Amino acid sequence: MEYLDFELPIKELEDQLDKCQIIGLESNVDVTNTCKQIEKKLEETKIKIYKNLTAWQRVQLSRHPNRPYTLEHITNLTKGTFLELFGDRGFKDDKAMIGGLGKIEGQSFMLIGQQKGINTKMRQFRNFGMANPEGYRKALRLMKMAEKFGIPVVTLIDTPGAYPGLEAEERGQGEAIARNIFEMIRLKTPIISVIVGEGASGGALGIGVGDRVLMMENTWYSVISPESCSSILWKSWEYKEQAAEALKLTSADMKKQKLVDDIIPEPLGGAHYDKATAFKTVEQYIMKAFYELKDLSTDELVAQRMDKYCKMGEYKG
Repeated sequence: MEYLDFELPIKELEDQLDKCQIIGLESNVDVTNTCKQIEKKLEETKIKIYKNLTAWQRVQLSRHPNRPYTLEHITNLTKGTFLELFGDRGFKDDKAMIGGLGKIEGQSFMLIGQQKGINTKMRQFRNFGMANPEGYRKALRLMKMAEKFGIPVVTLIDTPGAYPGLEAEERGQGEAIARNIFEMIRLKTPIISVIVGEGASGGALGIGVGDRVLMMENTWYSVISPESCSSILWKSWEYKEQAAEALKLTSADMKKQKLVDDIIPEPLGGAHYDKATAFKTVEQYIMKAFYELKDLSTDELVAQRMDKYCKMGEYKG
């Protein structure tokens, strides 16, 4: 297990507990009470830390190296039924954007999401989860296929942003994202979007227009990352914590502003502490959203989605 800076008190107590248990095994000394005291203090410390996280600490948790990524979510949600589909039929297959058909609780879904990779080599292969225009065009192709066959769409969002390179701009990065937003608003099949990690800028919005938008508890969703915001406003990354607070990017902030529909709770410490529970909870929230949407007519579905997004940004003084 890797630990973030604010988790170091937890690491110290876990190390103490390990040593206590080893002493108990290797000697005849009864350390039961000592171990129980450490366990109690460990639980209290975890609750104290994780129940009072700052916005920046939640950003750090969303990027935790042990946190489950999109493909791991899909594998566990579909339980071996996932069939990946490739290519945008125009340029090439974007490895940062994955998608395909799979079944959750016997119901077929088109699952689409950004994949970061779990080590350096895989992150380079996946371009760190930053999709190019062909990635968004692949996502749209799969959504239109789902619409054609009446299959609901699930999108899993985890990206630091769309790829900002020159070649991406040459191939129409902005147009590809705008086209996706335009088409998703009027897609004639249910769309459930889940933010499972980072939800940054247009890169997230390109697959983030949904009838139900859900955020896992320790994720963030914003027009810009705290570091980039800090570098623009203060010409330095040193103010990223202040920027994170000002951006109101946490799941609680997004729910309060009515920009997302629900928050998916995570195990104490984050999804990486108990992946099985995290996957099961995500599955339950996806199916709950699906059952709320499945009986709506196409006209009702599209009208409700359009109305939902038209209301965003309304302010009454």
